[in-house]
Amino acid sequence: MHRLISNFTKYRFLLKELIKKDIKLKYRNSVLGIVWTLLEPLLTMIVLTVVFTEVLDRTIPYFPIYVLSGRLLYGFFSTGTKQCLKSVRNHSSMIRKVYVPKYIYPLSTSLSSFVTFLISLTVLIIVAAVQHVQPTYHLFEAIIPIFAMLLITTGVGLILTTLDVFFRDLEYLWGVITMMIMYTSAIFYPVERVFTPDAGWKIWIFKLNPLFAAIYNFRNAIFGEAPDSYFTAYSLGFGAVSLIFGIILFYKKQDKFILYI
Repeated sequence: MHRLISNFTKYRFLLKELIKKDIKLKYRNSVLGIVWTLLEPLLTMIVLTVVFTEVLDRTIPYFPIYVLSGRLLYGFFSTGTKQCLKSVRNHSSMIRKVYVPKYIYPLSTSLSSFVTFLISLTVLIIVAAVQHVQPTYHLFEAIIPIFAMLLITTGVGLILTTLDVFFRDLEYLWGVITMMIMYTSAIFYPVERVFTPDAGWKIWIFKLNPLFAAIYNFRNAIFGEAPDSYFTAYSLGFGAVSLIFGIILFYKKQDKFILYI
């Protein structure tokens, strides 16, 4: 742990530069640039709102905010982990030429996705104001699921980074897995349809999904409701465990990376 903290302090400038580079490269060939960080979730929200309220005639109170809040958190996890997965291989030329702690690459990728996510929250604030959602003191509790998502994304990202060096097919497999996670996170359908007396074992599919736990509490904070204690403990616990496991796995395998990249 002392070595980890020492390296982090020594290379913090490089970490900052890598975060800036990741954000710039993401929108390098785009006309609108970083504006897409705000525009993409807004357009997705509009499409889903039209489909589910007008075409399918299904309404949820404050549905645009309901969709947008889930979409933003899921988008952070999906984008962050997919970019982390390839981070070591994408920097293989640098790894061969100069010594830099290898964890810097997945960490910078996760943090750059987090910065983009924080910027995109501007859209949620604007839409909430347009929808006349009254903020309460519970809004401050949104920090907890956001922090949990950062832990989960970084932890899972480190695990995927390590495995992808040895198993290249993981990149395609993870795309399918993230799609499954999306459909079990109640992003665009009412959660009340899940937690019914006759749901049975299906409830546990959602209770074991840490993204659903974070999204559920994030929505509660926005709509002025107290967080669920089980989902709070589970999302933070899963994030902490995945991060610890990811660090241990990464450190045990990092010396072999040079043989595969």
